[in-house]
Parts: sequence; C-alpha cells; structure tokens
Amino acid sequence: MNLYLMRHGIAGSAQEPGIASDRERSLTQKGIKRMRRAARGLRRLGITFDVLLTSPLVRARQTADIIADALGLEGQLEEIPELSPGSSVDRLISSLTRFQNREHMLLVGHNPLLPNAAAFLIAGKKEHSFQIELKKGGLCCIEIGGLPPSAPGTVHWLLTPKQLRLLGD
Repeated sequence: MNLYLMRHGIAGSAQEPGIASDRERSLTQKGIKRMRRAARGLRRLGITFDVLLTSPLVRARQTADIIADALGLEGQLEEIPELSPGSSVDRLISSLTRFQNREHMLLVGHNPLLPNAAAFLIAGKKEHSFQIELKKGGLCCIEIGGLPPSAPGTVHWLLTPKQLRLLGD
C-alpha cells in the first residue's frame, strides 16, 4: 500500500478580515495557481489514487479539490476529521484502517500531523530522532505493508512543491 502525504497549499493569514477562525483560512490566489500547476505535475507522474482523504479545513479541502479535479477523481474524495490540526498520529492511523483494501491513498492535511505521521510510518515507532519537512504543497510517497503498519515503511520519494510545479509546466 502506498500512502501519499500532501500538505495543503499556501493559505491566507488568520488575521485577514472576515476570518473568524483558523478553520476558515482559504488558499490565496497564489496558492490556488501553484496548486493547479502542482496538480498537473502529479498528473504527469501517472499516479492514480483509490481514495483522496482530506482535512475538513477549507485550505486542505481546496487543495484536495484541485488535485481531484486535475486527476478526474472527484468521486474518490472524502473528508476525515482525523486529518485536522490537533489530531494525533494514533487517531489518524486508526481511522485509515477502514481503507485497508486500497493501494494508493492521498492524504491532504497540515503540519505537524503529516510530518509526524510520515516519521512514524518510516521509523515504525513513535519515538524517532528525525523530522520530515513537508512544505506547503509538498508531497511524499511512503510504502507500507498494511494498516496499522507492522514494520517500518519505505520512502519512495519526497517532492517539493516547486518540483511538482516544474513537472506540470
């Protein structure tokens, strides 16, 4: 099973007028434009997802919508609260077990949850001495044997947002 972890695109500030909470922050125009280019890059890689899971926060959902639209996978998109900020790696992994039969899952979410989940999947344990940096719009692919993972996973690649955009140009 391949898990693809993508951090949401560039979002506006929580201090912008009309934003009542962090949950309402949306992608900026620059963020939307860059995510569309990154989505084209992802399409050029030829990856098809069985399911696209996203945080319910606006900026993550917008990112997932852009990816789903570019890949023609709108029907595979689902929001799960376990991808929200403040969730734990344990809750996220537990929620993913219902997707055990999927081969390629894209998870769209936030820092620090996604980098912490990546480190856990790679190390195979909660205590680890390294950190994965996942920039806004960045994507990594980790292969695991199943859910919950019974052994450390394998990182196949980690792409910066700029690399994805260059693939799409």
